[in-house]
Amino acid sequence: MIADVIAETRGRMERAVESAKEDFATVRTGRANPQLFQKILVDYYGTPTPLAQLASLNTPEARTIIVTPYDKSALKAIEDAISSMPNLGANPSNDGNIVRVTMPELTQDRRKEFVKLVKSKGEDAKVHVRGIRRKAKDELDALKSEVGEDEVARGEKELDALTRAHTDLIDEALKRKEAELLEV
Repeated sequence: MIADVIAETRGRMERAVESAKEDFATVRTGRANPQLFQKILVDYYGTPTPLAQLASLNTPEARTIIVTPYDKSALKAIEDAISSMPNLGANPSNDGNIVRVTMPELTQDRRKEFVKLVKSKGEDAKVHVRGIRRKAKDELDALKSEVGEDEVARGEKELDALTRAHTDLIDEALKRKEAELLEV
């Protein structure tokens, strides 16, 4: 029973770490990267649709991304969605067939803003992992009458080690992204 709780918690924490890494990937560095557009939702016939489902993304140059929509009628909606993305600072232009997105050069102040944003996302992810730990601890406490206090105490130690390992993984990913952002 305790092993089931630990296994379920491990899976949920691993998903939280992956989600944090995906969040970090959406914060731009000096180069244009299609992952920056991963979280963009386009209003496609009244339905918020992920950009990746509506268009292909190519990176022909270091600071340019070309968005080729599968449906030409979505061009204007795609352009509007990209220009309204807050942390991108991109300048989309529509030529009737494709949307060309030119990423501006990052200033040192902008890089520092992005580092703050990534640190905030990292802290949110760690809070989420600790929330998962709290829920698992409650589940363990509920098992006290069935398995005994010693087993529950061992389970809590394992849970603490698991939590520490996953918050360390988030910290490592955060350090890598921070170094990537500050690299000129």
